Amino acid sequence: MPAYHEPVYGKLTLASLSRAIRRGWEMFLRTRPLSVSFAMIFALVGIVILVAIERASFAPMIFPLTGGFMLIGPFLLTGFFAVADRIATGDASSYSDIVRGFSRSSREMMTLALVCTVLFIVWITHTATLYGFIVGRTPTPLLQLISPSSNVLSFLCWSSLLGVFLAFVIFSISAFSVPLLYYRRAGLIKAVQLSVGAVFANLVPCLLWALILAVSIVSSILIFPLFLMTFPVLAFGSHALYRELFPESPV
Repeated sequence: MPAYHEPVYGKLTLASLSRAIRRGWEMFLRTRPLSVSFAMIFALVGIVILVAIERASFAPMIFPLTGGFMLIGPFLLTGFFAVADRIATGDASSYSDIVRGFSRSSREMMTLALVCTVLFIVWITHTATLYGFIVGRTPTPLLQLISPSSNVLSFLCWSSLLGVFLAFVIFSISAFSVPLLYYRRAGLIKAVQLSVGAVFANLVPCLLWALILAVSIVSSILIFPLFLMTFPVLAFGSHALYRELFPESPV
């Protein structure tokens, strides 16, 4: 295994985001059956959650739950990282690459994932409490969101404000620390420091990328067939963005 210099982040521009999305789309087209079937696993979980919320008539909670997916989403990308690496060598990808990607998860990655999961639970707990105070026990089916009441609008507004802050914190911590840990380029503390530093050094492109991720994922979770395309494209795009921001320089 070649040795590499300590990771140093570079600069991102708006053109970087365009290249990342284009690369993500190209990779999706090359691995479409594999990518769609892998994304289907998460889509089915989402459908179960969506049906459960609809049966309970707590439709406004769909948005916090889908937004909360962004808090743990980065840890689901390692399978796509492995597929992208396989394609980069010119070989055909397979399900074994996805398994290999997850098998590379280190103890440090698991620690970071645990922290993000705890924050996700805190987020959902606080949001549910807020829902109880603002909306209460009034049944709110999914179709009612087309013309929401003032209470529902108030809940969505306040929960979104809380979610944006927490999502940005988690994005800053995990956006680039996950691939740095995956490729064994840094330890946990150093990876988090580099990720946060890279985000703030490239604040405008990173904020725009986070917005693209949030809007795309939340929208596509509500329209599940779209999720089967959006999730892989953004996963491969995130990998491409990491490669551009943290290029590997052999010693």
